[in-house]
Amino acid sequence: MSNAAAPATEGPDRSDAPAHVAIIMDGNGRWAAARGLPRAEGHRRGVEALRRVVRASHELGIRYLTIFSFSSENWSRPASEIGDLFGLLRRFIRNDLASLHRDGVKVRIIGKRDGLEGDICALLNEAEELTRDNTRLTLVVAFNYGSRQEIAKAAQKLAREVADGKRDPDTIDAETLGAHLDAPDIPDPDLIIRTSGEQRLSNFLMWQAAYSELVFVPIHWPDFDKAALEGAIAEFARRERRFGGLVAKTAS
Repeated sequence: MSNAAAPATEGPDRSDAPAHVAIIMDGNGRWAAARGLPRAEGHRRGVEALRRVVRASHELGIRYLTIFSFSSENWSRPASEIGDLFGLLRRFIRNDLASLHRDGVKVRIIGKRDGLEGDICALLNEAEELTRDNTRLTLVVAFNYGSRQEIAKAAQKLAREVADGKRDPDTIDAETLGAHLDAPDIPDPDLIIRTSGEQRLSNFLMWQAAYSELVFVPIHWPDFDKAALEGAIAEFARRERRFGGLVAKTAS
């Protein structure tokens, strides 16, 4: 992801909508605990919320939607919960990929794939390949993703170019490093939403979030819906975005 302008995609003309919304989908476990349900049920309901939000994003004129589906830190969770999460991912791709493709959604994956089970990698590759020419909405899935790791990997690529004599260190600037991140062709998020009331980025898109507006909502992810998304966008539209001291209205 970078600040470079991206090609326009097909979709409703909603001038008040941010072009790129990123969401930290937090609170599945707490939603389940509050109802005396197993955490796995919270994750299952979270998938239902994701379906609602993908559909609502196009209706609201959003062109890029990035979701934090599995953090590189999530490996510290109990093995049974990781198994549940991976099972949901398998079912989501197998059951929903055809409808996403039919609806014109392009799927992009960011994050580390080394070490993932073979069938997971195959499903991720299938999702990207099948939908690569779609233009209605780009769904960016951050899977096995950590922003510090992404930045470190970009720095390693540049360091190898320098060591191989292919690059002068003086040519490395912020734009150059940004171009070596996982999805440099996708614009940085205008709006980052985190559910469940927590107010931190948790190693999510830290480079790309330099000028993003942050909105924290108290509801847990399984309860997030189109109305909640509209509320976050309304908050975004009320703000004046400042870039190095200049003020830019978020909406006309």
